[in-house]
Parts: sequence; structure tokens; C-alpha cells
Amino acid sequence: MSAAKKGISTIGILAIVAVVLFFWVKGTYNGLVSKDEAVKSAWAQVENVYQRRADLIPNLVATVKGYAEHESSTLEAVVNARAKATSVNVDPSNLSEEDIAKYQAAQGELSSALGRLIAVVENYPDLKANQNFLELQAQLEGTENRITVERQNFNSVAQEYNTSVRSFPANIVAGIFNFDQKGYFKSAEGADVAPKVEF
Repeated sequence: MSAAKKGISTIGILAIVAVVLFFWVKGTYNGLVSKDEAVKSAWAQVENVYQRRADLIPNLVATVKGYAEHESSTLEAVVNARAKATSVNVDPSNLSEEDIAKYQAAQGELSSALGRLIAVVENYPDLKANQNFLELQAQLEGTENRITVERQNFNSVAQEYNTSVRSFPANIVAGIFNFDQKGYFKSAEGADVAPKVEF
């Protein structure tokens, strides 16, 4: 085989390798973009259900206020926790463990305040029988269930993305194009310990 033919063969092989490499990088990059967008979409849905809960709270507080005027400190705690929870914003393109933990902590404070409010309601039989309160309470319970489902969905989508970002050889493309791992929702501290019940 002549030197010219060897040169053309080498150029042809290099061209084929370059084309294959280009399409591999392109496919891997587009796959990571798609999974990143899925994580952002799942995060948006988490925020939507938390916002739904935040939107129910003013009506709940107003209903309770009409019956339990002297429970103002409990009502104030709920309003303040709501304000704090709605003020915590997380950039969906940077869903780090720390940012999600801050968001989760603010939402946890709101959950706690709502729990205290519902406990106070037990002292007011007329309020417990109020149709508006019962409907709001049912909507709130349904929203809490949605929050759980959406958090699980977010964690599942984030896990799929994180697996792709860390898997070889996709991790090379992820490193070049700055695809960072996403954080997860974690259970609240102490949730793994059963409460002690004494009679």
C-alpha cells in the first residue's frame, strides 16, 4: 500500500472517530440537559404544592381567629412561619444539599406551627364542627399528602440525574460542561427514632 493510501486511510479513520466522538458527546450532553430539566420541573412542582399550602393558611387562620380570639400567639406563629417559609427561595439550577435543607427547615417550621394550631382547635368544639374549617382542614391534609408525593418524585428524578452525572464515561462530559449533582430532600432530624409513649 502506498504512503498516499495509508495517509488517506488514517485520515478516514480519524474522521470516523471524530464523528463518533462528536455524536457521543452530543448525545450525552443532551441526555444530561434533559435530566437537568426534569429535576428543575420536579422542583417547580414541589414549590407549587408548598405554595398551595401557604395559600390555604390565611383562610385557615381567619376561620380559627373568629372562634379562638385569645389564641393570638398561636395564630401569629403560623402567620410568621408562613412568611418565613414563603421568603426562602432556591435557585432550581443550583439545588445543593444546603439550599434544600434551608428550604426544608423553613417548611418544617410552618408544619410545626400548623400542628400547634390544629392542636389548639381541639379546645373549640364549635370550630371543629364549622364546615369552612373542616373543608380547609381536608384541603390542608390533601396538600400535605401531595407534598410527600412531590418530594418523593423530586428525589427520584434527582437520583436519576445524579447517577448520570457520576457514571463513567458521562461524568467526563458532565465535568466539562459543569453539570453538578443535585441535593435531595431528607427526613427531618430525629424522624428515625420512634416517639416514646407513656401511659
